[in-house]
Amino acid sequence: MKATELRQKTQAELQAMLLELSRERFNLRMQKATGQLSKSDQVRKVRRDIARIQTVLTQMVGA
Repeated sequence: MKATELRQKTQAELQAMLLELSRERFNLRMQKATGQLSKSDQVRKVRRDIARIQTVLTQMVGA
């Protein structure tokens, strides 16, 4: 997901995406802890997507 795509979304849509990704991050962490995680790079991708959304939200509030 790119920042340019995120900037086209509304603040409510971004908040919903952030909540969904936070839940996914939690599930991935639990899978990693129990040894069930097959794609360990997924945790990094989700974490970075969360950071991108938070950055765009901050820019929206500041602008």
